[in-house]
Amino acid sequence: MVKIAPSILAADFACLLQEAKRMESFGADWLHIDVMDGHFVPNITFGPAVVQALQGRVNLFFDVHLMIERPQDFLHQFHQAGAQMLTVHAETCPHLHRVIQSIKKMGCKAGVALNPATPLSCLEYVAAGLDLVLIMSVNPGFGGQSFIPAVLPKIRDLAQKKKRHGLNFKIQVDGGINEGNAAQVVAAGADVLVTGSALFGSEEPREMIQTLKMLPRKEMNV
Repeated sequence: MVKIAPSILAADFACLLQEAKRMESFGADWLHIDVMDGHFVPNITFGPAVVQALQGRVNLFFDVHLMIERPQDFLHQFHQAGAQMLTVHAETCPHLHRVIQSIKKMGCKAGVALNPATPLSCLEYVAAGLDLVLIMSVNPGFGGQSFIPAVLPKIRDLAQKKKRHGLNFKIQVDGGINEGNAAQVVAAGADVLVTGSALFGSEEPREMIQTLKMLPRKEMNV
């Protein structure tokens, strides 16, 4: 079954806890927390204090996406605040293997995110140690953007490589996911869908979550 990770970037910040609990009650699996620093991406969002404020009050898996420069300087803070998955961008980590090791040593799950134009080849020597690969289907920094269809072959290629080499990471896709394109994304190989504006703006968010969770997954050829 596909896992659904609502992105609180699209939530009403004035009642963030209620919004997160609402998504939990609708059957979401993860809570996707987009951390932006105004440097790697042109926006500023949440810090560890927001994660800590939600910890223990929302029964969802805390999926923290660090769209920041020098993420290695903040790993411990976010883990202590309640992050269960820490995903860093390959583009910000010249010592990517070391950062992944640091995350795993803390007892946290480790993910690597790739921007739309970043090739899969940068994962070649680290993929075996990952719990998640996040394929960005928009250029990061803002919610409400349109899905980039050109990433579909990239998702498919990653799924095939995963199967071919017997790897265990989940494939997450983030950016412009809605009921119109989610089936294609899942068919390409996605395990986890991040959805923000489409979900929080839906008139029937419960039904949307349940529909997305039940999308059929296809067996990958190698």
